[in-house]
Parts: sequence; structure tokens; C-alpha cells
Amino acid sequence: MTKSVLLVGVGGQGTILASKLLTLGLMEEGYDVKMSEIHGMSQRGGSVSSQVRYGDKVWSPVIEKGSADMIVSFEKMEALRWLEYLKKDGKVVVNDHEMMPMPVIMGKADYAADIIDEIKKACHDVTVVNATEEAVKLGNGKVMNIILLGTIIKAMKLDNIDWDRIVRENVKPAFVEDNLKAIKVGMDWV
Repeated sequence: MTKSVLLVGVGGQGTILASKLLTLGLMEEGYDVKMSEIHGMSQRGGSVSSQVRYGDKVWSPVIEKGSADMIVSFEKMEALRWLEYLKKDGKVVVNDHEMMPMPVIMGKADYAADIIDEIKKACHDVTVVNATEEAVKLGNGKVMNIILLGTIIKAMKLDNIDWDRIVRENVKPAFVEDNLKAIKVGMDWV
């Protein structure tokens, strides 16, 4: 049986690193894994998504609408944008964080105030976290992505994988300890 996880955010939030670490851990556990990334002007704050599919045999990296087991959103507007990809009984983890897109900054669009409420109306299994704030509390605001990776690990029941080793082998040594703390914070949230 194939499982599908969609990670969505804005350029610079670390969605790609989180999806790569997830993919490495899944592969080491023996799963067939396919991953695809879409970078929509990611260096300029555009939408970024990573699709990770795993199971005994995975034929395509593409998550079709209505088939994601889990959506993890690094920015709350992105959760709303991608919600149609979620299964009926799927889970959403949304970082309660706003990054204003260019149309909002230029005054040509509004950033909706009730995004979390809209997500909760559309999905019955929603966990709202403030991973950005928790990352700052850990002393490194950049580990927000790894906190969110921790929510995936716990929600998808992947905590038997040696994530400490995956992090130690794939993160710059200066950031290993912060990332290990971040995974634990995320796992405790779900």
C-alpha cells in the first residue's frame, strides 16, 4: 500500500531539506520511495511543494488530487491552496505562520484572516502548530522545517527509523544538535 505526503511552503522555508531527509529515512527502512519537487520562483518567496510517496512498490512520484494521506504546510495559505490534494480521511499539519505573497505586499490582494477556520471546515483532522515560534525558542529559527518533519514522522508512524543517524549524516555538523531537538519537538506535537 502506497502512502503519500505533500509538503508545501514558500521558498526559503526548508521544504526541500525536510523532504530529502524524509526520503532518505524511508529508503533506509526499505521502502520504495519516489519524490518530486516543484520550485515556483522559490528563491523569491514563491510556492514550493515536495511530493513524497512510499510503499512496497511506487510507480509514480505524483500525488493526484484527493490522494494525499497527509499535507504538511510550512505556511498557512499554502495549506489552503493545496487542500484539494488531501484524501477524505487525510491529515493536515499547518504551521500557523504567514508569509505575505507579492500581490498582498503590493496591495493588489488580501491575505485572508480566517485561513485556519477554512482548513478546519474542509478537513476533520487538522493540527495547528507554531513551528516557527518553537524553532526560535530552540535558539535557531531555521529548524522550523525539521520540527514539521517530526510531525510527519509521528503522524505516519515512522518513529522506528533511526532519524538521529539520518540527521547526523545529512546535516552540517554545526546544526545537528538543533535539528535533533527540533525533530523531537515535532514528534511531541502530533
